[in-house]
Amino acid sequence: MKTFKIEGGHQLKGAIQPQGAKNEALQILCAVILSPDKITIHNIPDIIDVNKLIALLGKLGVKVEKLAKGSYSFQADAINLEYLETEAFKVDGRGLRGSIMIVGPLLARFGKGYIPKPGGDKIGRRRLDTHFEGFIKLGANFRYNREDHFYGVEAKELKGTYMLLDEASVTGTANIVMAAVLATGTTTIYNAACEPYLQQLCKMLNRMGAKISGIGSNMLTIEGVKTLGGTEHTMLPDMIEIGSWIGLAAMTKSELTIKNVSWDDLGVIPNVFGKLGITIERKGEDIFIPAHTDGYEIQNYIDGSILTISDAPWPGFTPDLLSIILVVATQARGSVLIHQKMFESRLFFVDKLIDMGAKIILCDPHRASVIGHDFKSSLKATTMTSPDIRAGVSLLIAALSAKGTSTIHNIEQIDRGYENIDDRLRAIGAKIERIDS
Repeated sequence: MKTFKIEGGHQLKGAIQPQGAKNEALQILCAVILSPDKITIHNIPDIIDVNKLIALLGKLGVKVEKLAKGSYSFQADAINLEYLETEAFKVDGRGLRGSIMIVGPLLARFGKGYIPKPGGDKIGRRRLDTHFEGFIKLGANFRYNREDHFYGVEAKELKGTYMLLDEASVTGTANIVMAAVLATGTTTIYNAACEPYLQQLCKMLNRMGAKISGIGSNMLTIEGVKTLGGTEHTMLPDMIEIGSWIGLAAMTKSELTIKNVSWDDLGVIPNVFGKLGITIERKGEDIFIPAHTDGYEIQNYIDGSILTISDAPWPGFTPDLLSIILVVATQARGSVLIHQKMFESRLFFVDKLIDMGAKIILCDPHRASVIGHDFKSSLKATTMTSPDIRAGVSLLIAALSAKGTSTIHNIEQIDRGYENIDDRLRAIGAKIERIDS
Protein backbone atom coordinates (compact mmCIF):
# COMPACT_ATOMS: atom_id res chain seq x y z
CA MET A 1 0.00 0.00 0.00
CA LYS A 2 1.31 3.45 -0.92
CA THR A 3 1.02 6.50 1.31
CA PHE A 4 1.25 10.29 1.10
CA LYS A 5 2.99 12.19 3.90
CA ILE A 6 1.86 15.82 3.79
CA GLU A 7 3.21 18.78 5.73
CA GLY A 8 0.32 21.22 5.66
CA GLY A 9 -0.14 24.91 6.36
CA HIS A 10 2.01 26.22 3.48
CA GLN A 11 0.92 28.71 0.84
CA LEU A 12 1.41 27.54 -2.73
CA LYS A 13 2.21 29.64 -5.77
CA GLY A 14 2.56 29.17 -9.50
CA ALA A 15 0.78 27.61 -12.45
CA ILE A 16 -0.64 24.13 -12.91
CA GLN A 17 -1.76 22.43 -16.12
CA PRO A 18 -4.84 20.19 -15.86
CA GLN A 19 -4.51 16.69 -17.27
CA GLY A 20 -6.70 15.29 -20.03
CA ALA A 21 -10.21 14.41 -18.91
CA LYS A 22 -10.46 10.98 -17.30
CA ASN A 23 -14.19 10.58 -17.93
CA GLU A 24 -13.82 11.55 -21.57
CA ALA A 25 -10.87 9.19 -22.04
CA LEU A 26 -12.85 6.15 -20.89
CA GLN A 27 -15.53 6.82 -23.53
CA ILE A 28 -13.20 7.80 -26.37
CA LEU A 29 -10.89 4.81 -25.89
CA CYS A 30 -13.79 2.37 -26.09
CA ALA A 31 -14.92 4.00 -29.35
CA VAL A 32 -11.74 2.88 -31.16
CA ILE A 33 -13.31 -0.61 -31.37
CA LEU A 34 -15.91 0.74 -33.81
CA SER A 35 -13.49 1.07 -36.74
CA PRO A 36 -10.75 -1.10 -38.31
CA ASP A 37 -8.90 2.09 -39.27
CA LYS A 38 -6.21 3.87 -37.26
CA ILE A 39 -7.39 6.39 -34.66
CA THR A 40 -4.97 8.81 -33.01
CA ILE A 41 -5.82 10.34 -29.63
CA HIS A 42 -3.98 13.13 -27.81
CA ASN A 43 -3.96 14.46 -24.23
CA ILE A 44 -4.68 11.03 -22.72
CA PRO A 45 -4.09 11.21 -18.93
CA ASP A 46 -1.46 8.85 -17.51
CA ILE A 47 -3.61 7.46 -14.69
CA ILE A 48 -4.41 3.96 -13.43
CA ASP A 49 -7.99 3.68 -14.72
CA VAL A 50 -7.08 4.85 -18.23
CA ASN A 51 -3.94 2.71 -18.39
CA LYS A 52 -5.98 -0.33 -17.34
CA LEU A 53 -8.42 0.30 -20.18
CA ILE A 54 -5.60 0.71 -22.72
CA ALA A 55 -4.13 -2.61 -21.52
CA LEU A 56 -7.54 -4.28 -21.81
CA LEU A 57 -7.91 -3.01 -25.39
CA GLY A 58 -4.50 -4.47 -26.18
CA LYS A 59 -5.53 -7.87 -24.85
CA LEU A 60 -8.68 -7.61 -26.97
CA GLY A 61 -6.50 -7.36 -30.06
CA VAL A 62 -6.37 -3.60 -30.59
CA LYS A 63 -2.95 -2.50 -31.88
CA VAL A 64 -1.76 0.18 -29.45
CA GLU A 65 1.22 2.43 -30.18
CA LYS A 66 2.46 5.18 -27.87
CA LEU A 67 3.49 8.13 -30.04
CA ALA A 68 4.48 10.63 -27.35
CA LYS A 69 3.48 11.58 -23.83
CA GLY A 70 -0.34 11.49 -23.80
CA SER A 71 -0.59 10.54 -27.50
CA TYR A 72 -1.45 7.06 -28.77
CA SER A 73 -2.64 5.44 -31.98
CA PHE A 74 -5.15 2.57 -31.91
CA GLN A 75 -6.16 0.18 -34.67
CA ALA A 76 -8.88 -2.40 -34.06
CA ASP A 77 -8.47 -4.39 -37.28
CA ALA A 78 -7.85 -7.77 -35.63
CA ILE A 79 -10.15 -8.02 -32.60
CA ASN A 80 -9.88 -11.28 -30.66
CA LEU A 81 -13.46 -12.03 -29.61
CA GLU A 82 -12.38 -15.27 -27.90
CA TYR A 83 -10.69 -13.17 -25.20
CA LEU A 84 -14.16 -12.05 -24.06
CA GLU A 85 -14.94 -15.58 -22.87
CA THR A 86 -11.73 -16.15 -20.92
CA GLU A 87 -11.19 -16.06 -17.17
CA ALA A 88 -8.53 -13.40 -17.75
CA PHE A 89 -11.13 -11.06 -19.25
CA LYS A 90 -13.43 -11.58 -16.26
CA VAL A 91 -10.61 -10.43 -13.99
CA ASP A 92 -9.47 -7.54 -16.21
CA GLY A 93 -12.98 -6.21 -16.88
CA ARG A 94 -14.05 -6.46 -13.26
CA GLY A 95 -11.24 -4.17 -12.12
CA LEU A 96 -12.42 -1.12 -14.05
CA ARG A 97 -15.73 0.74 -14.04
CA GLY A 98 -15.22 2.16 -17.54
CA SER A 99 -14.92 -1.32 -19.07
CA ILE A 100 -18.72 -1.40 -19.41
CA MET A 101 -18.39 0.94 -22.40
CA ILE A 102 -16.69 -1.65 -24.60
CA VAL A 103 -20.02 -3.50 -24.83
CA GLY A 104 -21.78 -1.01 -27.14
CA PRO A 105 -18.97 -0.88 -29.73
CA LEU A 106 -18.51 -4.67 -29.67
CA LEU A 107 -22.23 -5.24 -30.10
CA ALA A 108 -22.44 -2.74 -32.96
CA ARG A 109 -19.50 -4.05 -34.95
CA PHE A 110 -19.39 -7.76 -34.09
CA GLY A 111 -22.94 -8.56 -32.94
CA LYS A 112 -22.01 -9.48 -29.37
CA GLY A 113 -20.55 -7.92 -26.29
CA TYR A 114 -19.77 -9.31 -22.84
CA ILE A 115 -18.63 -7.79 -19.57
CA PRO A 116 -18.24 -8.89 -15.94
CA LYS A 117 -19.85 -6.69 -13.33
CA PRO A 118 -17.43 -3.73 -13.28
CA GLY A 119 -15.64 -2.46 -10.20
CA GLY A 120 -14.51 1.10 -9.46
CA ASP A 121 -15.33 3.47 -6.62
CA LYS A 122 -17.26 2.25 -3.62
CA ILE A 123 -19.57 5.27 -3.57
CA GLY A 124 -22.95 3.53 -3.74
CA ARG A 125 -25.00 1.67 -6.29
CA ARG A 126 -24.26 2.39 -9.93
CA ARG A 127 -26.88 0.70 -12.03
CA LEU A 128 -26.23 -0.79 -15.45
CA ASP A 129 -29.92 -1.01 -16.37
CA THR A 130 -29.83 2.05 -18.65
CA HIS A 131 -27.07 0.51 -20.76
CA PHE A 132 -28.71 -2.86 -21.28
CA GLU A 133 -32.26 -1.56 -21.69
CA GLY A 134 -30.93 0.61 -24.52
CA PHE A 135 -29.25 -2.37 -26.19
CA ILE A 136 -32.45 -4.43 -25.88
CA LYS A 137 -34.47 -1.66 -27.52
CA LEU A 138 -32.00 -1.72 -30.41
CA GLY A 139 -32.77 -5.40 -30.84
CA ALA A 140 -30.17 -7.20 -28.73
CA ASN A 141 -30.84 -10.28 -26.62
CA PHE A 142 -29.68 -9.93 -23.02
CA ARG A 143 -28.37 -12.61 -20.69
CA TYR A 144 -26.90 -12.52 -17.21
CA ASN A 145 -25.02 -15.26 -15.37
CA ARG A 146 -25.73 -14.67 -11.68
CA GLU A 147 -23.06 -17.08 -10.49
CA ASP A 148 -20.12 -15.07 -11.82
CA HIS A 149 -21.97 -11.76 -12.44
CA PHE A 150 -21.33 -11.89 -16.19
CA TYR A 151 -23.43 -9.83 -18.62
CA GLY A 152 -23.89 -10.47 -22.32
CA VAL A 153 -25.78 -8.99 -25.28
CA GLU A 154 -26.04 -10.47 -28.77
CA ALA A 155 -27.79 -9.43 -31.97
CA LYS A 156 -27.70 -10.44 -35.64
CA GLU A 157 -28.76 -6.89 -36.51
CA LEU A 158 -29.34 -3.74 -34.50
CA LYS A 159 -32.27 -1.60 -35.64
CA GLY A 160 -32.80 2.07 -34.91
CA THR A 161 -35.65 3.01 -32.61
CA TYR A 162 -36.96 5.71 -30.27
CA MET A 163 -36.02 5.41 -26.61
CA LEU A 164 -36.59 7.49 -23.47
CA LEU A 165 -33.80 6.80 -21.00
CA ASP A 166 -34.83 6.20 -17.39
CA GLU A 167 -31.93 8.42 -16.28
CA ALA A 168 -29.51 10.74 -18.04
CA SER A 169 -26.63 8.34 -17.50
CA VAL A 170 -23.40 9.58 -19.08
CA THR A 171 -21.83 6.16 -19.59
CA GLY A 172 -25.22 4.69 -20.50
CA THR A 173 -25.79 7.35 -23.17
CA ALA A 174 -22.25 6.88 -24.52
CA ASN A 175 -22.66 3.12 -24.72
CA ILE A 176 -26.01 3.33 -26.51
CA VAL A 177 -24.74 5.98 -28.94
CA MET A 178 -21.78 3.78 -29.85
CA ALA A 179 -24.13 0.87 -30.50
CA ALA A 180 -26.59 2.95 -32.51
CA VAL A 181 -24.10 4.52 -34.94
CA LEU A 182 -23.82 1.21 -36.85
CA ALA A 183 -27.49 0.18 -36.45
CA THR A 184 -29.88 0.00 -39.39
CA GLY A 185 -32.20 3.02 -39.50
CA THR A 186 -32.58 5.98 -37.18
CA THR A 187 -32.26 5.98 -33.39
CA THR A 188 -33.61 8.78 -31.21
CA ILE A 189 -32.39 9.00 -27.61
CA TYR A 190 -34.40 11.29 -25.33
CA ASN A 191 -33.20 12.23 -21.83
CA ALA A 192 -29.69 11.68 -23.13
CA ALA A 193 -26.74 12.95 -21.12
CA CYS A 194 -25.28 16.06 -22.75
CA GLU A 195 -22.11 16.87 -20.80
CA PRO A 196 -19.05 18.13 -22.74
CA TYR A 197 -17.29 14.76 -22.70
CA LEU A 198 -20.26 13.09 -24.36
CA GLN A 199 -20.34 15.93 -26.89
CA GLN A 200 -16.68 15.20 -27.57
CA LEU A 201 -17.50 11.54 -28.21
CA CYS A 202 -20.30 12.42 -30.64
CA LYS A 203 -18.13 14.91 -32.52
CA MET A 204 -15.37 12.32 -32.83
CA LEU A 205 -17.83 9.69 -34.11
CA ASN A 206 -19.14 12.18 -36.69
CA ARG A 207 -15.59 12.76 -37.91
CA MET A 208 -15.36 8.97 -38.30
CA GLY A 209 -18.44 9.02 -40.54
CA ALA A 210 -21.33 8.72 -38.06
CA LYS A 211 -24.45 10.86 -38.47
CA ILE A 212 -25.37 12.21 -35.02
CA SER A 213 -27.43 15.38 -34.59
CA GLY A 214 -28.68 17.18 -31.49
CA ILE A 215 -25.20 17.19 -29.92
CA GLY A 216 -25.24 19.23 -26.70
CA SER A 217 -28.97 18.68 -26.12
CA ASN A 218 -30.85 15.93 -24.28
CA MET A 219 -32.24 14.52 -27.53
CA LEU A 220 -29.83 12.81 -29.88
CA THR A 221 -30.78 11.56 -33.33
CA ILE A 222 -28.50 8.96 -34.89
CA GLU A 223 -28.81 7.85 -38.48
CA GLY A 224 -27.04 4.51 -38.71
CA VAL A 225 -24.17 4.01 -41.17
CA LYS A 226 -22.48 0.87 -42.51
CA THR A 227 -18.91 1.54 -41.42
CA LEU A 228 -16.76 4.08 -39.62
CA GLY A 229 -13.25 5.26 -40.50
CA GLY A 230 -10.25 6.62 -38.65
CA THR A 231 -9.76 10.07 -37.14
CA GLU A 232 -7.62 12.18 -34.81
CA HIS A 233 -8.95 13.47 -31.49
CA THR A 234 -7.71 15.62 -28.60
CA MET A 235 -9.17 15.30 -25.09
CA LEU A 236 -10.54 18.27 -23.17
CA PRO A 237 -8.84 19.24 -19.90
CA ASP A 238 -10.31 17.49 -16.88
CA MET A 239 -12.99 19.72 -15.33
CA ILE A 240 -12.89 17.73 -12.07
CA GLU A 241 -9.18 18.37 -11.70
CA ILE A 242 -9.73 22.05 -12.51
CA GLY A 243 -12.31 22.24 -9.72
CA SER A 244 -9.90 20.44 -7.39
CA TRP A 245 -7.20 23.07 -8.01
CA ILE A 246 -9.70 25.90 -7.41
CA GLY A 247 -10.53 24.33 -4.05
CA LEU A 248 -6.85 23.81 -3.24
CA ALA A 249 -6.04 27.48 -3.94
CA ALA A 250 -8.84 28.68 -1.66
CA MET A 251 -8.07 26.31 1.23
CA THR A 252 -4.34 27.12 1.23
CA LYS A 253 -4.83 30.88 0.60
CA SER A 254 -2.64 30.46 -2.46
CA GLU A 255 -2.27 32.45 -5.67
CA LEU A 256 -2.61 29.94 -8.48
CA THR A 257 -3.06 29.98 -12.24
CA ILE A 258 -4.79 26.98 -13.83
CA LYS A 259 -3.71 26.81 -17.46
CA ASN A 260 -5.80 26.11 -20.58
CA VAL A 261 -9.06 25.16 -18.87
CA SER A 262 -11.37 25.38 -21.92
CA TRP A 263 -13.69 27.87 -20.19
CA ASP A 264 -16.67 27.25 -22.44
CA ASP A 265 -16.79 23.61 -21.28
CA LEU A 266 -16.78 24.35 -17.53
CA GLY A 267 -20.52 25.14 -17.30
CA VAL A 268 -21.60 26.26 -13.82
CA ILE A 269 -18.40 25.15 -12.06
CA PRO A 270 -16.86 28.66 -11.70
CA ASN A 271 -20.22 30.05 -10.54
CA VAL A 272 -20.66 27.42 -7.84
CA PHE A 273 -17.21 28.08 -6.40
CA GLY A 274 -18.10 31.79 -6.64
CA LYS A 275 -21.09 31.16 -4.37
CA LEU A 276 -18.61 30.05 -1.70
CA GLY A 277 -16.96 33.46 -2.03
CA ILE A 278 -13.96 32.32 -4.06
CA THR A 279 -12.62 34.88 -6.54
CA ILE A 280 -12.08 33.36 -9.98
CA GLU A 281 -10.67 35.54 -12.75
CA ARG A 282 -10.67 34.62 -16.42
CA LYS A 283 -7.44 35.37 -18.26
CA GLY A 284 -7.89 34.07 -21.78
CA GLU A 285 -8.30 30.31 -21.38
CA ASP A 286 -6.64 30.37 -17.94
CA ILE A 287 -8.16 30.67 -14.49
CA PHE A 288 -6.39 32.99 -12.04
CA ILE A 289 -7.17 32.66 -8.33
CA PRO A 290 -5.70 35.36 -6.07
CA ALA A 291 -4.55 34.52 -2.56
CA HIS A 292 -7.62 34.67 -0.29
CA THR A 293 -5.72 36.16 2.63
CA ASP A 294 -8.97 37.47 4.18
CA GLY A 295 -10.82 34.21 3.61
CA TYR A 296 -14.02 33.76 1.60
CA GLU A 297 -17.70 34.11 2.51
CA ILE A 298 -20.58 31.85 1.46
CA GLN A 299 -23.45 33.67 -0.24
CA ASN A 300 -26.91 32.99 1.14
CA TYR A 301 -29.97 32.93 -1.10
CA ILE A 302 -31.55 36.35 -1.77
CA ASP A 303 -34.18 35.70 0.94
CA GLY A 304 -31.41 35.08 3.48
CA SER A 305 -31.87 31.30 3.70
CA ILE A 306 -28.88 28.93 3.83
CA LEU A 307 -27.24 28.06 0.53
CA THR A 308 -27.70 24.52 -0.77
CA ILE A 309 -25.27 23.07 -3.30
CA SER A 310 -26.43 19.89 -4.98
CA ASP A 311 -25.49 17.80 -7.97
CA ALA A 312 -27.57 17.39 -11.12
CA PRO A 313 -27.16 16.07 -14.67
CA TRP A 314 -25.30 18.44 -16.99
CA PRO A 315 -25.61 21.40 -17.28
CA GLY A 316 -26.12 21.08 -13.53
CA PHE A 317 -23.23 20.77 -11.10
CA THR A 318 -21.20 17.57 -11.45
CA PRO A 319 -21.39 15.16 -8.48
CA ASP A 320 -17.64 14.54 -8.75
CA LEU A 321 -16.92 18.00 -7.31
CA LEU A 322 -19.26 17.95 -4.32
CA SER A 323 -16.56 16.38 -2.13
CA ILE A 324 -14.23 19.28 -3.02
CA ILE A 325 -16.97 21.86 -2.33
CA LEU A 326 -17.62 20.28 1.06
CA VAL A 327 -13.96 20.50 2.09
CA VAL A 328 -13.64 24.10 0.87
CA ALA A 329 -16.73 25.05 2.89
CA THR A 330 -15.08 23.92 6.14
CA GLN A 331 -12.97 27.12 6.16
CA ALA A 332 -15.51 29.56 4.70
CA ARG A 333 -17.43 32.26 6.54
CA GLY A 334 -20.99 31.00 6.85
CA SER A 335 -22.82 27.71 6.39
CA VAL A 336 -23.91 25.57 3.47
CA LEU A 337 -25.93 22.40 2.95
CA ILE A 338 -24.29 19.87 0.62
CA HIS A 339 -26.84 17.57 -1.05
CA GLN A 340 -25.33 14.59 -2.86
CA LYS A 341 -28.32 13.16 -4.72
CA MET A 342 -26.77 10.48 -6.88
CA PHE A 343 -24.60 8.27 -4.63
CA GLU A 344 -25.59 7.29 -1.12
CA SER A 345 -22.06 6.50 0.13
CA ARG A 346 -20.13 9.44 -1.22
CA LEU A 347 -20.37 11.61 1.89
CA PHE A 348 -19.15 8.96 4.29
CA PHE A 349 -15.61 10.40 4.26
CA VAL A 350 -16.75 13.39 6.35
CA ASP A 351 -15.92 11.54 9.57
CA LYS A 352 -12.25 12.02 8.68
CA LEU A 353 -12.81 15.78 8.28
CA ILE A 354 -14.63 15.88 11.63
CA ASP A 355 -11.58 14.17 13.17
CA MET A 356 -9.53 17.07 11.74
CA GLY A 357 -11.78 19.56 13.53
CA ALA A 358 -14.27 20.44 10.78
CA LYS A 359 -17.79 21.39 11.84
CA ILE A 360 -19.97 19.07 9.78
CA ILE A 361 -23.31 17.49 10.57
CA LEU A 362 -24.00 14.41 8.43
CA CYS A 363 -27.78 14.65 8.20
CA ASP A 364 -28.24 11.39 6.26
CA PRO A 365 -26.35 9.47 3.53
CA HIS A 366 -27.09 12.23 1.02
CA ARG A 367 -26.85 15.51 2.98
CA ALA A 368 -24.24 17.25 5.11
CA SER A 369 -24.42 20.65 6.78
CA VAL A 370 -21.10 22.48 6.99
CA ILE A 371 -20.38 25.36 9.35
CA GLY A 372 -17.22 27.15 8.22
CA HIS A 373 -14.31 28.05 10.52
CA ASP A 374 -13.40 31.24 8.60
CA PHE A 375 -9.75 30.17 9.15
CA LYS A 376 -10.05 31.12 12.84
CA SER A 377 -9.34 27.49 13.64
CA SER A 378 -7.08 25.40 11.40
CA LEU A 379 -7.86 21.83 10.54
CA LYS A 380 -5.64 19.42 12.49
CA ALA A 381 -3.26 16.98 10.85
CA THR A 382 -4.24 13.34 11.13
CA THR A 383 -3.85 9.86 9.62
CA MET A 384 -6.54 8.74 7.18
CA THR A 385 -7.34 6.36 4.33
CA SER A 386 -8.60 7.37 0.88
CA PRO A 387 -11.97 5.67 0.20
CA ASP A 388 -12.38 6.75 -3.44
CA ILE A 389 -10.84 9.08 -6.02
CA ARG A 390 -12.70 12.30 -5.25
CA ALA A 391 -12.85 11.86 -1.46
CA GLY A 392 -9.14 11.05 -1.55
CA VAL A 393 -8.27 14.33 -3.25
CA SER A 394 -10.60 16.20 -0.91
CA LEU A 395 -8.74 14.75 2.06
CA LEU A 396 -5.44 15.66 0.38
CA ILE A 397 -6.61 19.28 0.04
CA ALA A 398 -7.66 19.27 3.70
CA ALA A 399 -4.23 17.91 4.69
CA LEU A 400 -2.40 20.58 2.66
CA SER A 401 -4.36 23.27 4.53
CA ALA A 402 -3.99 21.68 7.98
CA LYS A 403 -1.25 22.50 10.46
CA GLY A 404 1.13 19.63 11.07
CA THR A 405 1.91 16.44 9.18
CA SER A 406 -0.86 14.22 7.86
CA THR A 407 -0.71 10.73 6.40
CA ILE A 408 -3.06 9.40 3.72
CA HIS A 409 -3.07 5.67 3.02
CA ASN A 410 -4.51 3.83 -0.01
CA ILE A 411 -3.42 6.59 -2.37
CA GLU A 412 -3.84 4.17 -5.27
CA GLN A 413 -7.40 5.48 -5.25
CA ILE A 414 -6.11 9.00 -5.91
CA ASP A 415 -3.72 7.73 -8.60
CA ARG A 416 -6.69 6.22 -10.41
CA GLY A 417 -7.85 9.71 -11.35
CA TYR A 418 -4.95 12.18 -10.94
CA GLU A 419 -1.73 12.05 -12.95
CA ASN A 420 1.54 12.38 -10.98
CA ILE A 421 -0.31 14.50 -8.45
CA ASP A 422 2.52 14.64 -5.91
CA ASP A 423 5.10 15.82 -8.49
CA ARG A 424 2.76 18.49 -9.79
CA LEU A 425 1.91 19.72 -6.30
CA ARG A 426 5.57 19.89 -5.30
CA ALA A 427 6.19 22.08 -8.37
CA ILE A 428 3.91 24.76 -6.87
CA GLY A 429 5.36 24.49 -3.36
CA ALA A 430 3.49 21.68 -1.63
CA LYS A 431 5.31 19.62 0.98
CA ILE A 432 4.21 16.13 -0.04
CA GLU A 433 6.10 12.85 -0.06
CA ARG A 434 5.13 9.49 -1.59
CA ILE A 435 6.05 6.49 0.55
CA ASP A 436 5.96 2.87 -0.63
CA SER A 437 5.08 0.82 2.42
